[in-house]
Amino acid sequence: MPGKVFFSVSMSLDGYTAPESMDGIFATPEQLEQNPLLSRGVNQWMELQSWIFPQRFFQKSLGLGEGGEEGLDNDIATRTFERTGASIMGKNMFDLGEGSWPEEAPFHTPVFVLTHQQRDPWKRPGDTTFHFVNDGIHSALDQARDAAGNRDVRIAGGSETILQYLNAGLIDEFSIALSPVLFGAGTRLFDGIDAAKIALEPIRSEPSPRVTHLTYAVRPR
Repeated sequence: MPGKVFFSVSMSLDGYTAPESMDGIFATPEQLEQNPLLSRGVNQWMELQSWIFPQRFFQKSLGLGEGGEEGLDNDIATRTFERTGASIMGKNMFDLGEGSWPEEAPFHTPVFVLTHQQRDPWKRPGDTTFHFVNDGIHSALDQARDAAGNRDVRIAGGSETILQYLNAGLIDEFSIALSPVLFGAGTRLFDGIDAAKIALEPIRSEPSPRVTHLTYAVRPR
């Protein structure tokens, strides 16, 4: 039996999953100091994701050692990883990650990248192989399902890719780590959603000291 298709993201209280710009992720310390806008984007993203950085799962998955916190946040991050048999992401997310992920990319499964370019698969240490798909979201999902077997397929991001799958009726459920931060501007998760076709069924709400984890099933309206 095939697994579910899901996404799991961190979101600010005002609905943003990314700052206005992530250009600062590649900037030097001198450039960050000279350009406050570069620093602001990086700082916002770090603040949004700050709930996961101390977790034992995160520390281990990035090869940072065996330390780290345990508890609800760590359990949820671990369950998300364990259920995922393959991931799908957009080209923008891949481009950001290619320059910032460690050599052993933190997926450890096949990853299918939506792109318009031709490129051979890119195999990384730790069982992550990036496959580049240039014939649409349905093709990428078919390939990801085949690769995932009985496990689930995660739509890793970014928001535009998630939105494409939501509007196509291809998402079964999703989780949001609602972070107590405000962006004011940036990339909203649900901008452009076809709300007339989508209904949500709450599954659970799990508050932790850092974020509130919200999980919903997606149903046709």
